Amino acid sequence: MINKDKILPESAYLDHRLVKAPYLRYAGIIDINDNDKVYKYDLRLVQPNSEMVSTDIIHSLEHLLAVATRRYIDGIVDISPMGCLTGFYIVTINQPYEKLIIALEKAFQDILEFTEVPFANEIQCGSFKNHNLEGAKQYAQIMLDGRDNWEIGAKNAMNKTSNAELH
Repeated sequence: MINKDKILPESAYLDHRLVKAPYLRYAGIIDINDNDKVYKYDLRLVQPNSEMVSTDIIHSLEHLLAVATRRYIDGIVDISPMGCLTGFYIVTINQPYEKLIIALEKAFQDILEFTEVPFANEIQCGSFKNHNLEGAKQYAQIMLDGRDNWEIGAKNAMNKTSNAELH
């Protein structure tokens, strides 16, 4: 018999009605060995089930965050848009919440200064015409304006059946 608790993603235990975007939520950790840990984060830009970020904007933010965040923190494995288009999953190695939140704040500030979307060309991007730099900058500003909420926006939103921790 399959243990359903082990096959469901952590987000299945998140009550999306109780979160308040924008926020950065610690979503899980995997111990790789005695020295290394993989951290998963939920970076939510807009309120679930109320708003979505358009594909051209979230795609541009994906490129911009991939570059800008790595300026301030090592160990970024991936920054991937959520299928619901409300934010990103961020995966790091050995980068706890406190370091990532500082790097993201600086990255969003940097995004406001970009004059083009990085690697938005036919060679480096699978949908290079699907970008919106100005829209991405608007969301970067929204994230910065909501910075005081990043650490509290998802508190108390985990169902009690979850083993996942909240930050």
